[in-house]
Amino acid sequence: MSFEKGKDCYEKGEFESALYHFDMLIQKEESHLVFRQYRGRILMRLGRTEEALHDFDYLHVVEPYNSEFISDRAVVLHLLGKNQEALEEFDRAANLEPNNPYRYSSRAYFKDRIRDYEGAIEDYQKAIDLDPEDAISLNNLGLVEEKLGRKEQAQSHFNKADELVGYVPKITPVSPSERGKNDIETTLENPKNAMADKKVSLDFYLTTLRSIFLDATSRKGFFTFLSSFFGLSKVKKS
Repeated sequence: MSFEKGKDCYEKGEFESALYHFDMLIQKEESHLVFRQYRGRILMRLGRTEEALHDFDYLHVVEPYNSEFISDRAVVLHLLGKNQEALEEFDRAANLEPNNPYRYSSRAYFKDRIRDYEGAIEDYQKAIDLDPEDAISLNNLGLVEEKLGRKEQAQSHFNKADELVGYVPKITPVSPSERGKNDIETTLENPKNAMADKKVSLDFYLTTLRSIFLDATSRKGFFTFLSSFFGLSKVKKS
């Protein structure tokens, strides 16, 4: 029984097997917090949200200032409909790492989900101020602006995102209602250059995250976890 085997099952989508591995690992070494973090994520993928929250509550007690654990817990709270608590957790993560653009972009996803579009725009802009080459935040900022009817501003941000990734649209952009229909499950774990198929793909997002954050593995894991529930596939298509 090994962490690498359990993680491999998780990344392949073999969640029952992954859960078995992490259950065994936790029995052997209960104090290893990453094991419990992964089990929480797996439980979420299995729809066992309340059980997942137990794991993240445990992590919260043991390491109350770990921003990564806080972000995971915020997602679970949101999925349980506890949006005020989720917002407080996203706020805490941002307060702990005020210079980390990821904290603002992840909170922006949440705000978009709860239709706080102005709040989402503000957070995306903060993320972009900290990292002007964050093509994904630029793209997603444009998507939120489209929802508010700010077409010129949205197109400007789409164009900036295109420039950053060196992408030139080959066909007329589709309507907002048609965006985000691509199935991302087959591409999450094996990033490729899919820019001809998506405006700014989630694959590129994961590549961008790897270049920004030192702990690339945990960031990839978090977005794999997050993407199943948080609508990260809704990218602007060409």
